[in-house]
Amino acid sequence: MLSLLAATAASETVGPAIQWADLGLTEGIELGFFTLRWYSLAYLGGIIFGYWHLSKMIKAPGAPMAQRHADDLFFYCTLGIILGGRLGYALFYKPELFVGFEGDGFVSWKLLRLWDGGMSFHGGLIGVLLAIAWVSRQGNLSFMRVCDYIAVNVPMGMMLGRLANFVNGELWGRTTDVPWAMSFPEIYNGTLIAGPPRHPSQLYEAALEGLVLLIILLLMFWKTRARYRPGLLVGIFTVGVAGGRFIVEFFREPDAHLAEFAANTGLSMGQWLTIPLILLGLVVTLVALRKEPLASGGAKAAG
Repeated sequence: MLSLLAATAASETVGPAIQWADLGLTEGIELGFFTLRWYSLAYLGGIIFGYWHLSKMIKAPGAPMAQRHADDLFFYCTLGIILGGRLGYALFYKPELFVGFEGDGFVSWKLLRLWDGGMSFHGGLIGVLLAIAWVSRQGNLSFMRVCDYIAVNVPMGMMLGRLANFVNGELWGRTTDVPWAMSFPEIYNGTLIAGPPRHPSQLYEAALEGLVLLIILLLMFWKTRARYRPGLLVGIFTVGVAGGRFIVEFFREPDAHLAEFAANTGLSMGQWLTIPLILLGLVVTLVALRKEPLASGGAKAAG
């Protein structure tokens, strides 16, 4: 199955394509003195949805925390997403960002230039886990159960983020001749041109890591007793998001500075980073299913 996906994604045959430039997309909301970029709004929208829905979830029977803990999680997880995502991008994908200063006469700290783009899901995940660990420790909460509740909300942010990537015309896919292939603007010899037909891999990720996983986790939480099996929701989330990313990487164009790495190893950096997550998610899911579920109610933290 994977070899078939790889062969399909690697096809170099190109043909007519939908022109991304003809869609009339903009980079954000122009405020005159400042452009509010869609990518920033995607992060903001995901965080706001997470806080709103988490506050709704903890009102249901069996919640492992109170509203004050949700408030703390909102603050610390936001920091974890931003700091972890940026540091993870620099560590896994672009270590030169740690060098520090640019040599163009203007002194700036490149690592902190978030507006230049560059965030890592894996780094953001680590940041969120550290935030959850901190709040759980301070509030004497079950770390695994808090992770379950947070995991249900993450796919919304994943979906919005990938849609923002599409709107920005970035992180496109490999060349292809599928009927829905899209031509994104690319710079060639200093000139902006319409690139070859490519997979709109941003939309694939928005669907697999976002919409599909969000629907699955919402149904599991609200329509089943999954919330009473510590680790089940976070296990399904981990397998789903990592598995979705692994598959989409067959259709996604590797970052230019990591193309040689992908060619030499047979897999992209993103795929190598997701393999441990898939294995971890499977283990967590199996352990959760083998244990007896918690009794209904009685698990809510004092407010």
